[in-house]
Amino acid sequence: MSLERLRGIMRRLRDPKTGCEWDTVQTFATIAPYTIEEAYEVADAIARNDMDSLADELGDLQLQVVFHAQMAEEAGHFTLEDVLDRICDKMERRHPHIFGDAEHGGHQLWEQIKAEERASNPDKSALGGVALALPALERAAKLQRRAARVGFDWPDASGPRAKIDEELAELDAESDHHRMLDELGDLLFAVVNLARHLNIEPEAALRQANTKFEQRFRAIETGPGFAAMSLEQKEDLWIAAKKAQADSSA
Repeated sequence: MSLERLRGIMRRLRDPKTGCEWDTVQTFATIAPYTIEEAYEVADAIARNDMDSLADELGDLQLQVVFHAQMAEEAGHFTLEDVLDRICDKMERRHPHIFGDAEHGGHQLWEQIKAEERASNPDKSALGGVALALPALERAAKLQRRAARVGFDWPDASGPRAKIDEELAELDAESDHHRMLDELGDLLFAVVNLARHLNIEPEAALRQANTKFEQRFRAIETGPGFAAMSLEQKEDLWIAAKKAQADSSA
């Protein structure tokens, strides 16, 4: 079984006497950034529709699960079997219309069951359990969705749209760096709120904007003497690249 093979490899790498000098000194905290990075690599392969890379990246992500489970087993916290049992139990519990007696399922039932599970958490806040390690845009959207479930939300997109203008005006009025940081954060939070009301994932929207910028910039920077050009000349090239990009996608 491939999972058992991977588990055996990790055990050998973590062996305190004969293991790898790098793997043996790692901790949950030092490995966590790699776990996040590998999840992004999976998303990148999907965005590029590169199935060969996706197979590789999913393997790298699976390694992270085995790595954390191995460290936990060594410390007596839990095992890989515990991890797998918990996700199996959770999936069956949240799909009672498939694995139980419920007649109807769907996203609403899923959210209801999740809410019931959160009710047993010591943190009784509607915002409880929103991971601090999430990307800031995604965490903002998730915090807003949680607040919306208990009625703290704009009725439509006009509310967050007006809030953007308000926050932009407050940012323009500031000159102190720390206050500007605070106001810019409020502005970004309002933009995320607008995206949510438009049913747009802000993280996906920003990734798309990043891709467009990168493609256009790569197209114009290869010209002779680009660095020495005036800003106006570079802007002309940018407009041309933008038009060419739009024409190619039409």
